[in-house]
Amino acid sequence: MPLWIDTHCHLDAPEFDADRDAVLARAHSRGVSCLVLPAVTAEHFEPLRHLAERTGQPYALGLHPLWTGAAEPEDSLARLDAMLAATRDDPRRVAVGEIGIDGFEPGLDAARQRHFLAEQLKLARRHDLPVILHVRRSADAVLALLRRHPVRGGIAHAFNGSEQQARAFVDLGLKLGFGGAMTFERALQIRRLAATLPAEAIVLETDAPDIPPHWLYRTAAERAAGESSRNEPAELPRIAGTLAALRGWSLEETAEITRANACAALPGLAALIGAAT
Repeated sequence: MPLWIDTHCHLDAPEFDADRDAVLARAHSRGVSCLVLPAVTAEHFEPLRHLAERTGQPYALGLHPLWTGAAEPEDSLARLDAMLAATRDDPRRVAVGEIGIDGFEPGLDAARQRHFLAEQLKLARRHDLPVILHVRRSADAVLALLRRHPVRGGIAHAFNGSEQQARAFVDLGLKLGFGGAMTFERALQIRRLAATLPAEAIVLETDAPDIPPHWLYRTAAERAAGESSRNEPAELPRIAGTLAALRGWSLEETAEITRANACAALPGLAALIGAAT
Protein backbone atom coordinates (compact mmCIF):
# COMPACT_ATOMS: atom_id res chain seq x y z
CA MET A 1 0.00 0.00 0.00
CA PRO A 2 1.39 3.47 -0.87
CA LEU A 3 2.20 5.69 2.11
CA TRP A 4 0.81 9.22 2.03
CA ILE A 5 1.45 12.51 3.81
CA ASP A 6 -1.49 14.85 4.35
CA THR A 7 0.33 18.17 4.61
CA HIS A 8 -2.70 20.05 5.98
CA CYS A 9 -5.32 18.55 8.30
CA HIS A 10 -7.21 20.30 11.12
CA LEU A 11 -7.66 17.17 13.20
CA ASP A 12 -8.31 19.34 16.26
CA ALA A 13 -11.40 20.92 14.66
CA PRO A 14 -14.68 20.51 16.54
CA GLU A 15 -16.12 18.58 13.58
CA PHE A 16 -13.95 15.67 14.74
CA ASP A 17 -14.77 15.82 18.44
CA ALA A 18 -17.19 12.88 18.31
CA ASP A 19 -14.94 10.42 16.47
CA ARG A 20 -11.38 11.80 16.24
CA ASP A 21 -9.64 8.49 16.95
CA ALA A 22 -11.81 6.68 14.40
CA VAL A 23 -10.98 9.35 11.79
CA LEU A 24 -7.29 8.81 12.42
CA ALA A 25 -7.69 5.02 12.31
CA ARG A 26 -9.46 5.24 8.93
CA ALA A 27 -6.65 7.40 7.58
CA HIS A 28 -3.99 4.96 8.76
CA SER A 29 -5.90 2.02 7.29
CA ARG A 30 -5.66 3.70 3.87
CA GLY A 31 -1.96 4.43 4.11
CA VAL A 32 -2.17 8.06 5.28
CA SER A 33 0.62 7.64 7.79
CA CYS A 34 1.42 11.29 8.51
CA LEU A 35 -0.86 14.31 9.02
CA VAL A 36 0.50 17.81 9.53
CA LEU A 37 -1.73 19.62 12.04
CA PRO A 38 -1.64 23.45 11.74
CA ALA A 39 -2.78 25.76 14.52
CA VAL A 40 -5.22 28.62 13.99
CA THR A 41 -5.17 30.67 17.23
CA ALA A 42 -2.90 31.11 20.24
CA GLU A 43 -5.50 29.36 22.39
CA HIS A 44 -5.07 26.27 20.22
CA PHE A 45 -1.31 25.96 20.69
CA GLU A 46 -1.21 23.78 23.81
CA PRO A 47 -4.21 21.57 22.96
CA LEU A 48 -2.83 21.05 19.46
CA ARG A 49 0.60 20.13 20.78
CA HIS A 50 -0.94 17.59 23.14
CA LEU A 51 -3.06 16.14 20.33
CA ALA A 52 0.01 15.82 18.13
CA GLU A 53 1.90 14.07 20.92
CA ARG A 54 -0.98 11.70 21.69
CA THR A 55 -1.56 10.76 18.06
CA GLY A 56 2.07 10.79 16.92
CA GLN A 57 1.56 13.50 14.31
CA PRO A 58 3.62 16.60 13.38
CA TYR A 59 2.19 20.07 13.96
CA ALA A 60 2.67 23.74 13.12
CA LEU A 61 2.12 26.83 15.25
CA GLY A 62 0.67 30.03 13.85
CA LEU A 63 -2.13 32.59 13.80
CA HIS A 64 -4.65 32.04 11.00
CA PRO A 65 -5.69 35.18 9.10
CA LEU A 66 -9.41 34.54 9.59
CA TRP A 67 -8.94 34.97 13.35
CA THR A 68 -6.65 37.99 13.31
CA GLY A 69 -9.58 40.33 13.79
CA ALA A 70 -10.22 38.94 17.26
CA ALA A 71 -6.56 38.48 18.23
CA GLU A 72 -4.63 41.16 20.11
CA PRO A 73 -1.47 41.54 18.01
CA GLU A 74 1.23 42.08 20.63
CA ASP A 75 -0.08 39.40 22.99
CA SER A 76 -0.80 36.78 20.31
CA LEU A 77 2.52 37.27 18.54
CA ALA A 78 4.39 37.19 21.85
CA ARG A 79 2.65 33.93 22.74
CA LEU A 80 3.60 32.45 19.38
CA ASP A 81 7.22 33.51 19.81
CA ALA A 82 7.31 32.01 23.31
CA MET A 83 5.69 28.75 22.17
CA LEU A 84 8.10 28.40 19.26
CA ALA A 85 10.98 28.84 21.70
CA ALA A 86 9.47 26.41 24.22
CA THR A 87 9.04 23.70 21.56
CA ARG A 88 12.46 24.17 20.02
CA ASP A 89 13.47 20.61 20.91
CA ASP A 90 10.14 19.03 19.98
CA PRO A 91 10.71 17.08 16.75
CA ARG A 92 6.98 17.14 15.98
CA ARG A 93 6.88 20.94 15.57
CA VAL A 94 7.77 21.31 11.91
CA ALA A 95 6.58 24.75 10.75
CA VAL A 96 5.01 28.11 11.46
CA GLY A 97 1.43 27.95 10.28
CA GLU A 98 -1.27 28.36 9.30
CA ILE A 99 -0.46 31.97 8.49
CA GLY A 100 -1.24 34.26 5.58
CA ILE A 101 -3.85 36.57 4.10
CA ASP A 102 -7.46 35.85 3.17
CA GLY A 103 -8.90 37.95 0.38
CA PHE A 104 -12.20 36.08 0.16
CA GLU A 105 -14.08 36.46 3.44
CA PRO A 106 -15.81 39.87 3.69
CA GLY A 107 -15.12 42.24 6.54
CA LEU A 108 -11.50 41.34 7.21
CA ASP A 109 -8.96 44.11 7.82
CA ALA A 110 -6.35 43.75 5.06
CA ALA A 111 -3.74 45.90 6.79
CA ARG A 112 -4.15 43.95 10.01
CA GLN A 113 -3.71 40.68 8.15
CA ARG A 114 -0.56 41.95 6.47
CA HIS A 115 0.85 43.00 9.86
CA PHE A 116 0.22 39.57 11.37
CA LEU A 117 1.75 37.82 8.37
CA ALA A 118 4.84 40.02 8.27
CA GLU A 119 5.50 39.51 11.97
CA GLN A 120 5.01 35.75 11.70
CA LEU A 121 7.37 35.54 8.74
CA LYS A 122 9.95 37.30 10.93
CA LEU A 123 9.33 34.72 13.65
CA ALA A 124 9.72 31.87 11.17
CA ARG A 125 13.05 33.30 10.12
CA ARG A 126 14.14 33.86 13.74
CA HIS A 127 13.29 30.27 14.65
CA ASP A 128 14.61 28.89 11.34
CA LEU A 129 11.34 27.22 10.36
CA PRO A 130 9.42 26.80 7.10
CA VAL A 131 5.89 28.18 6.82
CA ILE A 132 2.44 26.90 5.91
CA LEU A 133 0.67 29.71 4.07
CA HIS A 134 -2.98 30.60 3.59
CA VAL A 135 -3.18 32.34 0.21
CA ARG A 136 -6.91 32.47 -0.63
CA ARG A 137 -7.31 35.25 -3.23
CA SER A 138 -4.18 36.86 -1.83
CA ALA A 139 -1.25 35.36 -3.69
CA ASP A 140 0.30 38.65 -4.81
CA ALA A 141 0.04 40.22 -1.36
CA VAL A 142 1.60 37.15 0.27
CA LEU A 143 4.36 37.01 -2.33
CA ALA A 144 5.20 40.67 -1.71
CA LEU A 145 5.69 40.00 2.00
CA LEU A 146 7.67 36.82 1.35
CA ARG A 147 10.09 38.76 -0.81
CA ARG A 148 10.46 41.33 1.97
CA HIS A 149 10.78 38.70 4.71
CA PRO A 150 12.27 35.55 3.15
CA VAL A 151 11.92 32.24 4.97
CA ARG A 152 13.34 28.76 4.57
CA GLY A 153 10.55 27.50 2.31
CA GLY A 154 7.33 25.75 3.14
CA ILE A 155 3.92 25.25 1.52
CA ALA A 156 1.36 27.55 -0.12
CA HIS A 157 -1.67 25.60 1.04
CA ALA A 158 -4.79 25.03 -1.10
CA PHE A 159 -3.22 26.84 -4.02
CA ASN A 160 -5.70 28.40 -6.44
CA GLY A 161 -3.78 31.14 -8.21
CA SER A 162 -2.36 31.72 -11.66
CA GLU A 163 0.55 29.93 -13.27
CA GLN A 164 2.68 33.05 -12.87
CA GLN A 165 1.88 33.19 -9.16
CA ALA A 166 2.52 29.47 -8.79
CA ARG A 167 5.95 29.76 -10.33
CA ALA A 168 6.72 32.79 -8.15
CA PHE A 169 6.07 30.72 -5.02
CA VAL A 170 8.18 27.90 -6.40
CA ASP A 171 11.00 30.32 -7.21
CA LEU A 172 10.92 31.42 -3.56
CA GLY A 173 11.42 27.81 -2.47
CA LEU A 174 7.86 26.83 -1.60
CA LYS A 175 5.75 23.86 -2.60
CA LEU A 176 2.07 24.12 -3.58
CA GLY A 177 -0.70 22.19 -1.84
CA PHE A 178 -3.36 20.43 -3.94
CA GLY A 179 -6.40 18.71 -2.48
CA GLY A 180 -10.14 18.24 -2.87
CA ALA A 181 -10.68 21.22 -5.18
CA MET A 182 -8.54 19.46 -7.79
CA THR A 183 -11.12 16.66 -8.08
CA PHE A 184 -13.79 18.92 -9.61
CA GLU A 185 -13.75 18.80 -13.40
CA ARG A 186 -14.77 22.47 -13.57
CA ALA A 187 -11.64 23.48 -11.60
CA LEU A 188 -9.79 23.94 -14.88
CA GLN A 189 -6.98 26.19 -13.66
CA ILE A 190 -6.19 24.07 -10.60
CA ARG A 191 -6.17 20.89 -12.69
CA ARG A 192 -4.02 22.53 -15.35
CA LEU A 193 -1.45 23.54 -12.75
CA ALA A 194 -1.52 20.11 -11.12
CA ALA A 195 -0.85 18.57 -14.52
CA THR A 196 1.90 20.91 -15.72
CA LEU A 197 3.88 22.31 -12.78
CA PRO A 198 7.27 20.73 -12.09
CA ALA A 199 6.77 17.45 -10.25
CA GLU A 200 8.90 18.66 -7.36
CA ALA A 201 6.52 21.58 -6.73
CA ILE A 202 3.47 19.58 -5.62
CA VAL A 203 2.33 18.27 -2.25
CA LEU A 204 -1.00 16.71 -1.29
CA GLU A 205 -3.41 17.79 1.42
CA THR A 206 -7.03 17.47 2.51
CA ASP A 207 -7.57 20.59 4.68
CA ALA A 208 -10.01 18.31 6.52
CA PRO A 209 -12.69 18.91 7.61
CA ASP A 210 -12.86 21.53 4.83
CA ILE A 211 -12.49 21.54 1.01
CA PRO A 212 -14.28 18.23 0.40
CA PRO A 213 -13.59 16.42 -2.88
CA HIS A 214 -16.38 16.22 -5.41
CA TRP A 215 -17.75 12.92 -4.09
CA LEU A 216 -18.37 14.51 -0.67
CA TYR A 217 -19.65 17.87 -1.90
CA ARG A 218 -23.13 18.84 -0.69
CA THR A 219 -25.19 21.84 -1.74
CA ALA A 220 -26.35 24.34 0.86
CA ALA A 221 -29.80 22.78 0.73
CA GLU A 222 -28.41 19.30 1.27
CA ARG A 223 -26.33 20.49 4.21
CA ALA A 224 -29.41 22.20 5.67
CA ALA A 225 -31.19 18.86 5.38
CA GLY A 226 -28.50 17.25 7.51
CA GLU A 227 -26.23 15.70 4.87
CA SER A 228 -22.56 15.90 5.82
CA SER A 229 -19.80 17.26 3.60
CA ARG A 230 -17.07 16.71 6.19
CA ASN A 231 -13.73 15.93 4.62
CA GLU A 232 -11.36 13.41 6.23
CA PRO A 233 -7.66 12.55 5.85
CA ALA A 234 -8.74 9.06 4.73
CA GLU A 235 -9.87 10.68 1.46
CA LEU A 236 -6.29 11.59 0.52
CA PRO A 237 -5.48 8.45 -1.53
CA ARG A 238 -8.58 8.94 -3.67
CA ILE A 239 -7.74 12.64 -4.09
CA ALA A 240 -4.25 11.53 -5.08
CA GLY A 241 -5.82 9.38 -7.77
CA THR A 242 -6.91 12.58 -9.52
CA LEU A 243 -3.36 13.90 -9.46
CA ALA A 244 -2.05 10.56 -10.74
CA ALA A 245 -4.50 10.64 -13.65
CA LEU A 246 -3.63 14.25 -14.51
CA ARG A 247 0.11 13.52 -14.46
CA GLY A 248 0.08 10.02 -15.94
CA TRP A 249 1.67 8.62 -12.79
CA SER A 250 0.93 5.42 -10.93
CA LEU A 251 -0.41 5.75 -7.40
CA GLU A 252 2.92 4.46 -6.10
CA GLU A 253 4.81 7.12 -8.04
CA THR A 254 2.40 9.79 -6.85
CA ALA A 255 2.88 8.78 -3.21
CA GLU A 256 6.65 8.64 -3.54
CA ILE A 257 6.96 12.00 -5.33
CA THR A 258 4.58 13.93 -3.07
CA ARG A 259 6.04 12.36 0.07
CA ALA A 260 9.54 13.44 -0.95
CA ASN A 261 8.24 16.93 -1.75
CA ALA A 262 6.56 17.21 1.64
CA CYS A 263 9.80 16.28 3.39
CA ALA A 264 11.67 18.85 1.30
CA ALA A 265 9.12 21.54 2.19
CA LEU A 266 9.02 20.61 5.89
CA PRO A 267 12.39 19.02 6.65
CA GLY A 268 11.33 17.96 10.13
CA LEU A 269 9.00 15.36 8.57
CA ALA A 270 11.84 13.22 7.27
CA ALA A 271 13.08 12.22 10.73
CA LEU A 272 9.53 11.58 11.96
CA ILE A 273 8.67 9.36 9.03
CA GLY A 274 11.94 7.49 9.38
CA ALA A 275 11.27 6.90 13.06
CA ALA A 276 7.79 5.59 12.30
CA THR A 277 8.87 3.09 9.64
